Amino acid sequence: MSLLKKIDPMGTPVPSKCAPEKLIAGDPDFLTWALDESAAQGPVRTGIWQATPGENHSIKGETFEFCHLLDGVIELTEEGQPPRIFRKGDSFVMKPGYRGVWKTIETVRKIYVIVG
Repeated sequence: MSLLKKIDPMGTPVPSKCAPEKLIAGDPDFLTWALDESAAQGPVRTGIWQATPGENHSIKGETFEFCHLLDGVIELTEEGQPPRIFRKGDSFVMKPGYRGVWKTIETVRKIYVIVG
């Protein structure tokens, strides 16, 4: 078995909706291409995620998430901080304990790596 895996969204994505208790505005549709999962050093999940415009609470709890935007525009507002805009080509990290609002302005597609 190879330990090298290409990030390739050619499979069938899993559709989902925002949990009602997290939804703030809109009716966003989500698609997830879960591409890999490992538990060698704790749970690590990698994939591609897409969302249509809407606004929801984002709470990381004990997880660490790295994101790289392939398409779209979002606004993230961490509790107690001013809003920040991220666009296609931007990368960012949400560390454990992050709490805020995720607002999808233009349909977004991201590569994600979640640890924890």
